[in-house]
Amino acid sequence: MSGTSEGPTPAADLDRSAVTESDIYSTDSGPGAYRPPAYRSVFAAAPLAMAVVDREGLIVDANDALGALLGGGGARLVGRVAADLLDLASDVRTWHAYREVLRGRQAKLRCTRRLKQPDGRSLWAQVTVSPLDADTPGVLLSVADVSAHRDLQARLRHLQMHDPVTRLPNRTLFFERVSAALEAEAYEQSGTGRIGLCYLDLDGFKAVNDTLGHRVGDRLLAAVADRLTECAEEAGRTRPSVPLVARLGGDEFALLVEDSTGTEQLADLAESVLKALQAPFDLAGHRLNVSASIGVVERHAAGTTATGLMQAADTTLYWAKVDGKDRWTLFDPERNAHLMTRQALASTLRPAIERGEFRLDYQPLVGMSDGRLRGVEALVRWDHPRFGLLSPNRFVALAEEDGSIVPLGRWILATACRQARQWQVDNPDEPPLFVSVNVAVRQVWDSDLVADVAKVLAETGLAPHLLQLELTESAVMGSAGRPLQALQALSDMGVGIAIDDFGTGYSNLAYLSRLPVSVLKLDGSFVRGFQYEGGGAPNPADEVVVEAMIDLAHRLGLTVTAECVETSAQATRLRSIGCDTGQGWLYSRPVSPDRISELLNTESYAVGNP
Repeated sequence: MSGTSEGPTPAADLDRSAVTESDIYSTDSGPGAYRPPAYRSVFAAAPLAMAVVDREGLIVDANDALGALLGGGGARLVGRVAADLLDLASDVRTWHAYREVLRGRQAKLRCTRRLKQPDGRSLWAQVTVSPLDADTPGVLLSVADVSAHRDLQARLRHLQMHDPVTRLPNRTLFFERVSAALEAEAYEQSGTGRIGLCYLDLDGFKAVNDTLGHRVGDRLLAAVADRLTECAEEAGRTRPSVPLVARLGGDEFALLVEDSTGTEQLADLAESVLKALQAPFDLAGHRLNVSASIGVVERHAAGTTATGLMQAADTTLYWAKVDGKDRWTLFDPERNAHLMTRQALASTLRPAIERGEFRLDYQPLVGMSDGRLRGVEALVRWDHPRFGLLSPNRFVALAEEDGSIVPLGRWILATACRQARQWQVDNPDEPPLFVSVNVAVRQVWDSDLVADVAKVLAETGLAPHLLQLELTESAVMGSAGRPLQALQALSDMGVGIAIDDFGTGYSNLAYLSRLPVSVLKLDGSFVRGFQYEGGGAPNPADEVVVEAMIDLAHRLGLTVTAECVETSAQATRLRSIGCDTGQGWLYSRPVSPDRISELLNTESYAVGNP
């Protein structure tokens, strides 16, 4: 063979007639002649298949073990091209290394090849090529049958990559397949360039495990796996490939669709899974019913990572659970963005309080009888550096969840009281405004609210009767123990207690007589039932209910504030049935402290102000 060839040398290009039986055993001492070693008998009888190959790549001697491995005796292999017999030229890297060993430029080559025997069977062989001693030209080639070892490795890998309960691919193999599908070379040359995933877990599986035991639970998982596999096979009949079904752990399964054709394909697959699981499972004398919640993700493979795909699927599975279970839900980027925003807000709430990112706006509370400004409700805003100005409904619930409502509530209380006192100082000739501050139940439980209020009033100089605390109806009506004691102490101090959004919870007016409450704030849904300007018939039932609540509240010594007053017609009707105070856009939106200072000099709110 040519020493400069860069590719495999065809067997036909080698002069096989150049080597004869007499040449092999010649005693000629000419240059390059092969001389059988003294250990020829050991070589011939060795159980390891071996051959001597000259610098041109031709076999000049082979023992019977190699002949038996490849078919026939060793002598029949003499003169054959070793690379052809052992498939050494099938890949460029191995072929290059083999030639380097033949030329004496590389010390050794070891590779594994799959060889086909004359009877049609295949075997895995480990081929080792190493130089002979310095006095003997050529290389020694040895071949070991490693089929049994490879089979054992394959069985061990199968066990490692498959779930023993369901015999499905496990999490490790699943992620291998996902990662491979997301490699650029996997989708750039052919296919749709898209990937889809149905990620599911079983609704009610824990109850089966807890009541019937893990043995029945395992049998149920195996039965579910069979049905999922049937769904995948059915889906694969009309597609280029069958979706991969895997058990990821517990009662979680996944169906991976490579080269998906769009969300419709994934939706059809999810629907078939839900339908397949509807039929009861008869196991060990028990009839079991389970359903599944499925998160469906379908997207371009380009730019997607295995981690990102699974995070999206996990999020979507959570949505399916929240939305009612026994359903599939498609990943929604907008919904996910909202969730991510929520998480981002939750993680920065406490630092934001320390950085002073919050501010208070104030919405006027107007006397219905004379239209005069009586007080204001303090409404917190978050001036977020990334998301802009956020209203309370974007972050207060988060603050209640993680407890940051306590420090935030203290800041709101102190800021509102300080501002109310400042208005009083700046407008000595005007009746002082009271300020109403919302209080979460967690502030009562997780802090000493009474001590906090007393401290703030002392520091700001605001009279207790000019502070009103608002709690939701359900929180006040369900109060007992510490919350009730705190409310009573605050009332005894002279602080007003108002029930916010009244009419949406217990609505037990009789219970109010036993609570230290001074104000009811009617929920805006009742006020909206009154006649609107510009059309829209009033709801007589709402008017009757509101009139009855106002009358009973007055009998209990309580005053009533109507929320969400938006038209003069609503204000006129509320005034006629005795409502004490109004709040809403008819009078003013929430505004800055400076705007409230201007409104203090307004004669009345006979008409709406901006």
